[in-house]
Amino acid sequence: MLLSELAEKELIQVKDGARYGKLANTELLFDPSSGKIKGFEVYQKSASFFQVNKTNKKKEFISWEEIILIGKDRILFNETDSFNDNSDYS
Repeated sequence: MLLSELAEKELIQVKDGARYGKLANTELLFDPSSGKIKGFEVYQKSASFFQVNKTNKKKEFISWEEIILIGKDRILFNETDSFNDNSDYS
């Protein structure tokens, strides 16, 4: 499957059904030496529909290992990790 095909799929956390938007709206993190995908950087899900200011939201990380299923329209995953500047995700 091409990355362009994955881009339009919606990210959904299985635990609580939270939607994290489309994969195209994330930052792809990969290992430059191997070319393998490490995961995706996403903004924390908002509690309010009207909260659209991304500057106040925390970043989270979806590890490639947390992905359960890549379906026709959705990508289901288990957990996210908090993302901080000291992490080894980049």
